[in-house]
Amino acid sequence: MSSFKDPFDARTSLTRGCSCGRHTDEAAHQADLAGQTADSEMLGNRVVEAAVVRALFPHDATRRRFLNAVGASTALAAISTFFPLGAAKEAFAQSGRLEKTSLKVGFIPITCATPIIMSQPMGFYARQGLNVDVVKTAGWAVIRDKTINKEYDAAHMLSPMPLAISLGVGSSPIPYTMPAVENINGQAITLAIKHKDKRDPKSWKGFKFAVPFDYSMHNYLLRYFLAEHGLDPDRDVQIRSVPPPEMVANLRADNIDGFLAPDPVNQRAVYDGVGYIHTLTKDIWAGHPCCAFAASREFVTKLPNTYRALLKAIMEATAFASKPENRKQIAEAIAPANYLNQPVTVVEQVLTGTFADGLGNIRKEPNRIDFDPFPWHSFAIWIMTQMKRWGQLKGNVDYAKVAREVFLATDAMKLMKEVGMKPPATTTKKFSVMGKEFDPAKPEDYIASFAIKRT
Repeated sequence: MSSFKDPFDARTSLTRGCSCGRHTDEAAHQADLAGQTADSEMLGNRVVEAAVVRALFPHDATRRRFLNAVGASTALAAISTFFPLGAAKEAFAQSGRLEKTSLKVGFIPITCATPIIMSQPMGFYARQGLNVDVVKTAGWAVIRDKTINKEYDAAHMLSPMPLAISLGVGSSPIPYTMPAVENINGQAITLAIKHKDKRDPKSWKGFKFAVPFDYSMHNYLLRYFLAEHGLDPDRDVQIRSVPPPEMVANLRADNIDGFLAPDPVNQRAVYDGVGYIHTLTKDIWAGHPCCAFAASREFVTKLPNTYRALLKAIMEATAFASKPENRKQIAEAIAPANYLNQPVTVVEQVLTGTFADGLGNIRKEPNRIDFDPFPWHSFAIWIMTQMKRWGQLKGNVDYAKVAREVFLATDAMKLMKEVGMKPPATTTKKFSVMGKEFDPAKPEDYIASFAIKRT
């Protein structure tokens, strides 16, 4: 059994004997949670008592003389005869109490879900008083349906999915939120090894490509890349949706010529000798969002304390993952069968950015994948322009309004500060995709500027 260094305490080793991975068995886990709850309640009671005493005796010297004369217990008993101390304690407890402590969070077994996955074996959820069952799921449509049906409390989603769900693109409209980006970069175009001499995209006419889902950065970046090289993605090639765990098998079986996929799928194709990495998506758009932590607006509003605790755990994990020196430890934690089910070597190559490309080269790309949780409204607006460009989204769209309602930048700002990360001062920015500038204030002009589109 592997063990991992606790990111919060170098003296503590993690095991997988319980649901959070920090105890020898589930009984010890539950006992620890009970102890944490009791300690929290005792601390809360003391906070309320101290606040009441300070309010009644604002001067330090007077307060000390009173408490020394009668004792703390007697003083509190006396105060409770004319002040509802019990009610104050209860109100304080309710204000921060987790409405629900046992949660199910669905994920797809890819490195994009790193903060969501690692928070279970590395104790980030337990640190927030949560018992989270991270559930490996077959595909994105299943993730969407199980979250909508409330089988999952929250989920790892592709960053366009909360927008599509909220807008009713591909399903009935349901208000959804995306309070954190799970990873930036972390994708690649991989081709079958038989195409190792076809480096020029102009030679890909007639190719069959796979992407994970219609409403994905993978789909939009592949389409963008092909169109910029003069290929119509709907007429010159075929693009089909294939769950990430099935992509390498389809490449090996010659069902597809390549894919734009999340990692570790690309690296696994290299590891198995069936594909080579053609283009990292960071070289298409440096710092682009990939996957996200998402939840229904109902979950956010009805369980605010639970939502905040869950988001804070994921933010803390993201901050930990953003440091390159932690990546090997994380790779060991998330590689096992119940998570990514990949060789540790494959996951390490992705997370560290030192990897074989399938063409005999060892490349060093430290930013192959990175972890920055801020949900820029600009990202949401760009995604919606691509939905419109390719005919998924019809009619007029209030881009800025939808971006504000779905990408919860304010919540991210607050919690990033709490976990030691520095959030930006604004929620929008300009950026370039393959050298073409995107101005989030002019989305319709951006769509109109493309020669190849479906609108």
